[in-house]
Order: sequence, then C-alpha cells, then structure tokens
Amino acid sequence: MVSTMQPQVMRAAGIESGYGRVQVLWGAGLDVRAKESVVLLGANGAGKSTLLKVIVGLMPAWKGSVQLDPDDVTSWRTDKRFRRGMAYMSEIGVFTGLSIDENLRVGGQFIEKAALRIRMEELYAYFPDLAHRRGALAGSLSGGQRKMLGMAKALASSPRLLVMDEPSAGLSPLFVGQVIDVLKKFRESGLAMLIAEQNIAFLDLADRVFTLEGGRIRFEGSVTELEADDSLHKAYFGLA
Repeated sequence: MVSTMQPQVMRAAGIESGYGRVQVLWGAGLDVRAKESVVLLGANGAGKSTLLKVIVGLMPAWKGSVQLDPDDVTSWRTDKRFRRGMAYMSEIGVFTGLSIDENLRVGGQFIEKAALRIRMEELYAYFPDLAHRRGALAGSLSGGQRKMLGMAKALASSPRLLVMDEPSAGLSPLFVGQVIDVLKKFRESGLAMLIAEQNIAFLDLADRVFTLEGGRIRFEGSVTELEADDSLHKAYFGLA
C-alpha cells in the first residue's frame, strides 16, 4: 500500500459533465498519489469513461476542477496536460493504419527525439512481440497485441501518470493476465496509474479503489475494505 504521505499527482474534485443536455457525472472526484495505482471500478454506463475524458481534457468539466500537481489544469487542452506528464490509453488505444513504430512515435511526440529513441528501445524490451514486427501495421495485430501496443504507445512519453480506460476490453482471460503482469512491472518502477475497469482482476494492481455508480463516487478505500463490505462485494465481485 502506498503511504498516504505520498504527494498527489492528480486530483479531480466535484466533477460534473455529460453529453449535450444529458448529465453523466454528478460531483465525482478522486485522486492519485505518487507511485500509486488506483482502480476506478464500475459497471458499463456508470460514467467511468466520461470521468477519464474530463481528467485528460477530452471533455469539458461543467463544474469542478482537475489538478495536475501543482497546476489547476481544468481549462488546459489535452496536449498541454500530456506535456505536463499525463498519458491516456483509450479502449482502442492505437492507430490501426500506422505501423507499430509509428504508433510509438505518435505516443512520444512531446518528448525530445533522442529521448524518444531511447524510450522506444526500452519499451521494445518490455514488449518483445512488438519488437519483432516494428514495421507491421497495428491493424494486422491480434487483439492482445494491439492492447500491448496501446500501452506502449501511452508509455512512450515516459509519463508521471498513466490513465487507462478498460484495458481488459475485448481480451481473453489469458491476455488480461498478461496485461496485468506488464502493468505490475511499470508499477514497480514507480509509475502512477489510474485504471477504469469493470474486471475485478485489476484489483491485483490497486493500492486504492474508487467505485462509480450513476455518475457518483460511492466508495473509496482499500481492496480489503471493498471485500469486507457485503453490499459492495455482491455488487462488484460478480463482475469479471
């Protein structure tokens, strides 16, 4: 468990947002501390993706604030947030019409070219299946390989905070386990992570858990505390 004395990397507070006239988030908030892995757990339609999009700047916050320590980034464009150390992996995660190498270059576009070359070699060491096919189009990869490329692309900028939306989407249990194993390695290196999921297997990564229901945060605590709550256990441990 990461100490509560660790400084905050990111804090979202009182977030309200939605699509057109349809409000999806109602005062939602969470925070991620340095070197911490936070899992945002919720069913489909709970508002997880919307909250992540507000955090990374892909959607506006109607109310509330997003802080990327020490800056209030609520009104910042996404690219400026990325330059300050955020990275984002959507459910799709890759550009299928670009090669593996080109996807990594897109992911690392905001860092110096020399640093990116070094970073790409580091990532290919983590993802050897990608290293053997650098020139292959992302669209030619299997679902599991695309997910690995999506992670590598997001990590190409050497972020302080990796924000991930449903990394288990479309994957078999075998590939889900492989994704978790890779993320554990980056967690050990000190990378802070915010992972929105409905697959409880990702709780293996969690220092803290937030649950989102109906656009509102309903729980914050440890995995042990989540498991100990009978109503939460019934609600979430049926999801896999």
